[in-house]
Amino acid sequence: MQESKLLSLMVESQIEARGIRDPWVISALKRVPRELFVPLEKRGEAFEDRPLPIGYGQTISQPYIVALMTSTLNLQGGEKVLEIGTGCGYQTAVLALIAEKIFTIEYRKPLFERSRRILEGLGYSNIHFRLGDGFYGIPEEAPFDAIIVTAGAPKVPSNLLSQLSEGGRLVIPLGNPDLGQDLILFTRYGSRIERKNLGAVRFVPMAGRINIRD
Repeated sequence: MQESKLLSLMVESQIEARGIRDPWVISALKRVPRELFVPLEKRGEAFEDRPLPIGYGQTISQPYIVALMTSTLNLQGGEKVLEIGTGCGYQTAVLALIAEKIFTIEYRKPLFERSRRILEGLGYSNIHFRLGDGFYGIPEEAPFDAIIVTAGAPKVPSNLLSQLSEGGRLVIPLGNPDLGQDLILFTRYGSRIERKNLGAVRFVPMAGRINIRD
């Protein structure tokens, strides 16, 4: 009961009060038990307005950022979504309550195993898990209606842009975490890619091929 009240307060004060009105996103956030996705010793902080460490140098994103990134994808139900960086699985859970099918990739095996165990334990059946490097996406499952990257990258992987469907949207934090990152939305219209800056953010770096210089 206490968690339920804290969850409702979190959505009201941190999400709706900041202007996010997407009914799909609000409904999903109210249904996902955020406290189950943080380490046991951090559960008392699960509903606070900040990211929290989840181990292996990674974090669970601030609730508002999860809401912002999800609403930016403009999901209406029925979509196929690719998530780069499963992490603790919280963002995955929110997406899975909106879209029809989620493909999620995690680079770190311990996080992959833990998030998969939690999500399957909660009964999610529309999530397809992959252990690997998100830089490459999943070309054999493309195109995707939406792609979300939950870690910062120095540049947008061209592999991901090429896996967007017509009108598909990709949201990703770009930049150096020490010098500044911006949340960028890319939308594909045929061979043309539109870019929109959604503002400053701070994410842990994306692991894998993205950090290898050509």
